[in-house]
Amino acid sequence: MRFRNARQRDLWLQGLLVGTLALLLFLLVTTTVGNLERRGIPIGPDFLLDPSQVVISESLLEHDPSAATWRAIVVGIGNTVWVSLWVIAMSTALGLLIGLARMSEHPLARSTARVWIEVARNFPPIVILIFLYSLWWRVLPPVDEAWTFGQGITLSMRGLVVGGWELSPEFSSVIIGLTIYTTGFVAEIIRAGIQSIPKGQWEAAHALGLRRGKTLRRVIIPQALRVVVPPLNSQYINVVKNSTLVIAVGYPDFLAVMNTIISKSSHSIEGVAIILGVYLALNLALSALANWYNRRVSLVVR
Repeated sequence: MRFRNARQRDLWLQGLLVGTLALLLFLLVTTTVGNLERRGIPIGPDFLLDPSQVVISESLLEHDPSAATWRAIVVGIGNTVWVSLWVIAMSTALGLLIGLARMSEHPLARSTARVWIEVARNFPPIVILIFLYSLWWRVLPPVDEAWTFGQGITLSMRGLVVGGWELSPEFSSVIIGLTIYTTGFVAEIIRAGIQSIPKGQWEAAHALGLRRGKTLRRVIIPQALRVVVPPLNSQYINVVKNSTLVIAVGYPDFLAVMNTIISKSSHSIEGVAIILGVYLALNLALSALANWYNRRVSLVVR
């Protein structure tokens, strides 16, 4: 077969590759479905309409075990997104403070920030979660002897209560543990971004009479965002992936809900496909949001 140019050859080869992959995928799916049907193993999305019979101990959205399975899946996704948003927000705020403290001229602040970063980055996150969860039950007092911090804030073995809003020990351990872990990486990213700004920017701001705090807010941090947003996005994606570890302390996230659904319905293939699809969608959404923001703060070269 003759090709007029290299572009036609490349298009033909790409089409051949895509067609081959599509054929292999079709054969894999049809073979798997046939084998499952011969063994009497159910397959198909019909189970999503059946009552889930899944008990979710705590959730952001209301849940009834008699509701459809797809509803339980949505509740699990809501828990995962809720945990991830909390950790992303808290680790970003703390990471900024720890990153600035790491560059401080004060030896105590600099040393404390360094210890936090080194401990957080060198411990597996699941170890931090299990340690905090175990510590929660050993250190905190019972409900009738709860520690009180101001009006409406109490802390006990039952959890943290803020203005009538109760955070369970599982949820609190997850938020604190993943925040400690993620903050170590965020702090180093922010420190590297700030240090990438030329020294002349600091000197120019000082020459205009701006103090250090205003220089950071008005001059340095806006420029550092162009450097830190891409690696921060990777950390935010890791937060979503690390949220699967919360099953170790008994928090009912999306993965825990799906494991229960799979064990009750025997639809393992469909369940795993749903798990892969949801986490892929969440991470792609985070990436799209970060890319949009990065385009907004990037320099426009004319």
